[in-house]
Amino acid sequence: MTGRISIIGLGPAGLDRLRRDDVDRMMDPATTVIVRTLDHPASSELADMRAVVTCDDLYEAARDFDAVYDAIADRVITAARTGAVVYAVPGSAVVGERAATRLVAEAARVEIPCAVVPGESFIDLACVAVGIDPIADGLQILDARALPNPLPLHLPSLITQIDASLVAGDVALALGRVLPDSFTVTMLERLGDDDAGIAEMTIGDLPRADTGPRSTLFVPAADVGWLGLVATNRILRRECPWDAKQTHHTLVSHLIEETYETVDAISALPVDAPAGDVDLGDYLLLEEELGDLLLQIVFHAGLAAEAGAFDVDEVAEGIRRKIVDRHPHVFGDVVATEVGEVLANWEELKNAEKGRESLMDDVPVALPGIARADKIQRRVAAVGFDWPDDQPVFAKVSEELEELHIVRYDRDLATAELGDLLFAVVNLARHLDVDPEIALSRTNDTFAARFRVVERLAREAGRRLRDLDLPELDHLWDVAKTELSATETESLFTLNPERNDP
Repeated sequence: MTGRISIIGLGPAGLDRLRRDDVDRMMDPATTVIVRTLDHPASSELADMRAVVTCDDLYEAARDFDAVYDAIADRVITAARTGAVVYAVPGSAVVGERAATRLVAEAARVEIPCAVVPGESFIDLACVAVGIDPIADGLQILDARALPNPLPLHLPSLITQIDASLVAGDVALALGRVLPDSFTVTMLERLGDDDAGIAEMTIGDLPRADTGPRSTLFVPAADVGWLGLVATNRILRRECPWDAKQTHHTLVSHLIEETYETVDAISALPVDAPAGDVDLGDYLLLEEELGDLLLQIVFHAGLAAEAGAFDVDEVAEGIRRKIVDRHPHVFGDVVATEVGEVLANWEELKNAEKGRESLMDDVPVALPGIARADKIQRRVAAVGFDWPDDQPVFAKVSEELEELHIVRYDRDLATAELGDLLFAVVNLARHLDVDPEIALSRTNDTFAARFRVVERLAREAGRRLRDLDLPELDHLWDVAKTELSATETESLFTLNPERNDP
């Protein structure tokens, strides 16, 4: 004989909060009652009044939560094959009850009638406790064991299942990325019971809070993180005289400046970063510069929104769709296991998307020469137009240098040959997996540092640079190289980790 299944939510506290009909159904001696856990007031009351089957043993035996949910569904289905079954869960049967969701699907598959009686949710009591209207104020409910990253906090938030101090510490760490330790949150305990607890605390105190199976954290809305930046930029646009006067064109110089400062911050990192040893000081600088650059992007998107063109969400969604479309080997059925295959697919997709007639189309002419050369070379390399290794590239650099030497007294020819040489050097940098812009920037820094020492040495000797002849300047230069050699060697090795042999 096949029975039926009733999934009943036990509410947030004792049986006294349930409807009489639901209690009577669970008290029917002809019905098998299976409770998800005895660690709940209504479950323990029920167990005192009649025989129940608990699923606590499944939590202890299973390898993960998915296995627990499958085992619960199997236990209930097995019992329902011979009679009526009530599966009783804490709170509401439709809030955070993944086993109930699986049970409904499995019951439909094996054609066993299944009804769901949601029951009172802790969410209702939590809204009363903290004084919010989930429609007027907004509300998001998050699982402490699976917090999203990035963590949106622009709405009032209930973080559930903070059932251990370790979980509370993880929540404090996640919140602390965007909120100060002094930010006040509210811990809600055993809502619906006579001894319910409502305690305000700071994020800094959260790891030391006493928590249990019915602990929920309320976090007030805060304009922080990504969404907070967007909101703050809108406020500044309305209320700051400087921000209010800006246009896309007046911001261009700031965009360029912040881009170069970000590049400078990246150049301080090891060439294999994020692999290897992490210098948190360098990363702190990069974090700051990325923030400055991100502000420029948000600002321009805000101006576009004022014009009715697009907003920052559309910018993010546009690039999201683009990278999905250009990664069919990840999001589709295309097979690509090598970097070369990925790059070739990328260029083909871009050609089709942009209607290119040539790979040279839409390479920005305004790019600095080194960057443009690198971009051109990478495009053609993606379709196989490239040297097989670095040896012929070294030979090409030597060839171009010799040709420049021959025509060095002819300005026009020298200009052309010097361009060929620089193009070949950029190609060599690409084959050596060295960013030529960063390499040149570091050489500039090295030269400037050495020359500062030359100037200091001349001052200490009471001499002016213009009064020194070339041998004397060369001598000071050698002294400066010796003085800075350790620092320069360390900087050189960071350009290519293969040279970091002892």
